Amino acid sequence: MVKITFLGAGSTVFARNVLGDCMCTPVLRDAEIALYDIDGERLKDSEIILKAINHNVNEDRAVIKTYLGVENRKEALRDADFVVNAIQVGGYEPCTVTDFEIPKKYGLKQTIGDTLGIGGIMRGLRTIPVMEGFARDMEEVCPNTLFLNYTNPMAILSGYMQRYTKIRTVGLCHSVQVCTEGLLKGLGMEDKLEGATDYIAGINHMAWLLDIRDKDGIDLYPEIKKRALEKNKNEKHNDMVRYEYIRTLGYYCTESSEHNSEYNPFFIKSRYPEMIDKFNIPLDEYPRRCIKQIADWEQERDNILKDGKITHERSREYASYIMEAVVTNHPYQIGGNVLNTGLIDNLPSDACVEVPCMINAKGVNPCHVGRLPVQLAAMNQTNINVQLLTIEAARTRDKNYIYQAAMLDPHTAAELNIDDIRSMCDELIEAHGEYMAMYK
Repeated sequence: MVKITFLGAGSTVFARNVLGDCMCTPVLRDAEIALYDIDGERLKDSEIILKAINHNVNEDRAVIKTYLGVENRKEALRDADFVVNAIQVGGYEPCTVTDFEIPKKYGLKQTIGDTLGIGGIMRGLRTIPVMEGFARDMEEVCPNTLFLNYTNPMAILSGYMQRYTKIRTVGLCHSVQVCTEGLLKGLGMEDKLEGATDYIAGINHMAWLLDIRDKDGIDLYPEIKKRALEKNKNEKHNDMVRYEYIRTLGYYCTESSEHNSEYNPFFIKSRYPEMIDKFNIPLDEYPRRCIKQIADWEQERDNILKDGKITHERSREYASYIMEAVVTNHPYQIGGNVLNTGLIDNLPSDACVEVPCMINAKGVNPCHVGRLPVQLAAMNQTNINVQLLTIEAARTRDKNYIYQAAMLDPHTAAELNIDDIRSMCDELIEAHGEYMAMYK
């Protein structure tokens, strides 16, 4: 029997998708599923919903158990073949609110703040100590497990696990498998989707669509560039930043425009406030999403518990397909976040990169990409600098690396001077209290 442990099972919607997928996968249907969280109420919600899916679509074949609190974490992990990580340390309140409100005092605006920027740095710093505990437990009770990390900041957390623990780790993001589809649909080129091929590599949330061809092998980029330029000139839409990437860098990237607007010094600028409207940038987007998701979840939970009618169809999330490929040894290709062991020649070897990976019984087998176009590697490097310094800060508990990570963040450095950056970091560390006590 395969054992799957889900850390952060109180992320009920996501746990439902990933574990529901597993229950729709023949070789995983009779798995033992261990749900772990530190929030008893959310853990109970997840248990109820997953047991309903298990009953309605899986004939109760899976064995579902719950484990609450740090004291039960080892048992949740014991002998796990796969561990899925979907935690959010500190949650929406108080931590996400703090990550947005304090930088605002310094004039620093954000959209998502979970991957890079000061918000991504702080989230990484408070999450790595928790993942250190996960790693110690896994090294003891399931040393051969495959750790599937879905938690942001993806490259920071996956990179830490890959460099400083013995646990096999791959970082997984939703954006790779929907990149080409979203681009072609956005440009009215849906007729090119069937049989289209793509090639994507870079870093998480800034991996580049290096090649895209139709079913006959014809390069689609010339038409894409023409249509993207016209659309940005003639209408307001939600993907204007990435279309500007196409115009100025020559390539499209995986993650959304609201994310990418804060990964560089180009768009969110106090000196040019009109650019927020020009590129349709949704400031404070992540807090709004959190509030909506909380409200939507409460409504969805109430509806599910009211009539018990819940079903599931296998989604496009990578997790169940990875597990299936490992168990059956039938290869499956993903875009995975792995250590740069000579995969992208012009990015650092200690960076976590996002590249094509083949999954089989031996686990994750990343593919060599070679050199990225120099402008794309340069864009990635500005983000990698922040990722590596944040990892170093978490590893050493040295606050100087926190300051340096923020100083080298493209958006933060474009807006603030060094003294304000240090003051902002100190204020954030103080406000996060016990979550950041190890950095004081």
